[in-house]
Amino acid sequence: MFDFVRKHTKVLQALLTLLILPSFVFFGVQSYSSFMDGSNAGVATVDGQKISRAEFDAAHRNQTDRLRAQMPNVDLKEFDTAEARQATLDNLIRERVLRAAQQQQHLTVTDEKLQAAFVADPQLAFLRNPNGSVNRAMLAAQGMSVEGFMQRLRQDMSLRQVMQGVGATGVASQGNATLAFDALLQQREVQFQRFDAKDFAANLKPTDAEIEAFYKDPANAARFQLPESADIEYLVLDLEQLMKGVKASDEDLRKFYDDNQSRFSVAEERRASHILIKADKSASAADRAKAKARAEELLAQARKAPATFADLARKNSQDEGSAANGGDLDFFGRGAMVKPFEDAAFALKQGEFSDVVESDFGFHVIQLTGKRGGDKKTFEQVRAEIEGDVLKQLAQKRYTEVSEAFRNTVYEQSDSLKPAAEKFKLTIQTASVQRKPAAGAVGVLASQKLLDEIFGNEALRNKRNTESVEPMPNQMVSARVVQHNPARLQSFDQVREQARALLVSKLAQEQAVAAGKARLEALKKDPADLKGFDEATVISRAKPGTMGRKVVLGVLGADASKLPADIGIDAGEGVYVVARVSKLLPRDPAVVDAKRAAEQYARAWSDAEAMAYYNHLKTELKVKVSAPVAASAATK
Repeated sequence: MFDFVRKHTKVLQALLTLLILPSFVFFGVQSYSSFMDGSNAGVATVDGQKISRAEFDAAHRNQTDRLRAQMPNVDLKEFDTAEARQATLDNLIRERVLRAAQQQQHLTVTDEKLQAAFVADPQLAFLRNPNGSVNRAMLAAQGMSVEGFMQRLRQDMSLRQVMQGVGATGVASQGNATLAFDALLQQREVQFQRFDAKDFAANLKPTDAEIEAFYKDPANAARFQLPESADIEYLVLDLEQLMKGVKASDEDLRKFYDDNQSRFSVAEERRASHILIKADKSASAADRAKAKARAEELLAQARKAPATFADLARKNSQDEGSAANGGDLDFFGRGAMVKPFEDAAFALKQGEFSDVVESDFGFHVIQLTGKRGGDKKTFEQVRAEIEGDVLKQLAQKRYTEVSEAFRNTVYEQSDSLKPAAEKFKLTIQTASVQRKPAAGAVGVLASQKLLDEIFGNEALRNKRNTESVEPMPNQMVSARVVQHNPARLQSFDQVREQARALLVSKLAQEQAVAAGKARLEALKKDPADLKGFDEATVISRAKPGTMGRKVVLGVLGADASKLPADIGIDAGEGVYVVARVSKLLPRDPAVVDAKRAAEQYARAWSDAEAMAYYNHLKTELKVKVSAPVAASAATK
């Protein structure tokens, strides 16, 4: 294929021109682009409004970026599973459903409710200043403005109102909760007799003929088949490789140090205590004068007896957040407090009192109780850190310069990776791979994109270099198949012991199940014969014991209308259990107290009602999923 392209370049260019130009004439450039990439195709509709593929992809990228920030060491494959992509689509649909319902129901959030929610929500405490205002510096560090944050909070509260009307009003009685938990946590007295395949295996000695017959059985062929694989060579071009070939001069390092002074300085912080006498800026002049006079009076008392300042604050400060702590505001940096307060605090010496400071909240008496930071690290202290960053920058620049050349080299000289390895000073690596990433695979060998290229017809048939792919940002890789190993059945001699072990296991499991079923039938004929049974034990969902989930659920699901009740349970993994249920016992009151049980039941009931209402909204708004994003993602 590559040879044909090289020899007939002009012919192909003319043919492509004839094919492409009419498409531009009839559809236009933008329409043609959208038609080809499918980005405008809808993946779902809500209330007649389309969720496009581009919107879904952007939402999934954002979700992936958030999760990567929270879990930087997690495998990237975890973010591109069918389940993860379906979860993204479900979230998008939910947001659209709630937004449409909120607009139809005309639900709004007043400024007063917005402010009250901000002040009361403990999850937003890190964004609040001691006086209840928004910490601009903290928001700025996250790339948000106060206006943008408050608008997002208002929108979130508006959407939550849609479900709160149902979820927050669920009613679940104590009686219903008691009945539900009694049934869920009921205890049963049981005796067990266990039949384990391993106890039968020692006596099984299949003949060679039986083993070979098991091997030849088409139902077992997959067990003895080696999967398709390919022995490959591959080259990786990434920042780590390029950093080995770049050097940074002292001049480069010192320039970086000078350009990033703030990074190597410890932010200056102050610790202060204050007394606030509230006076709204809209208050009358007389009221504000009265408040200021009271602050002046307290300042005089503090200066006269500095050691009493904490007591003065507890008794007199009208700042609810700090009064109980003697007025202590802990350490804060610039931008955390309103400007008049900040200017006064940063102008004080330790232990010194400010004059009365006026702000939008009233009048403050401030004492500086501590200071820290403001120090700058020397160049020598941070030289190693700077060198790492500068080398990374140089490698990034180098990567930008050579990535296209790498792509062209592995394509144009496609019969070997050596030219690219020599040109870019890279090491050729080797591996054996299959069509899907191996368990525990890391790095480029975990890339499905690369494996798809390796097992493409061109790479397998002609042993050409694959096209370069980018498994991650700032990383390119190309591979070449050295040897292709098709899936094949191993000979009987190669797998004789494996086949024997599998046959013994199969026969032992069959015998264990047969013995268990025979014991159950014998027990039904002679209920008094309990030979081989364990001592009676009490089990429940809360206290399952050691028998395993399948056995516990089997026992708790058995018909206990007539006792004793005998049942047989195939527990899997070659274990069959015969159980006798002899008594029904009420739930252990120590497991869940009545009050807690009622609360849990009420929450579950409210959640169920909220989910039913949400499903009703989806029906009313005619939600339709038109593209299986999870399935398509799984097969990319």
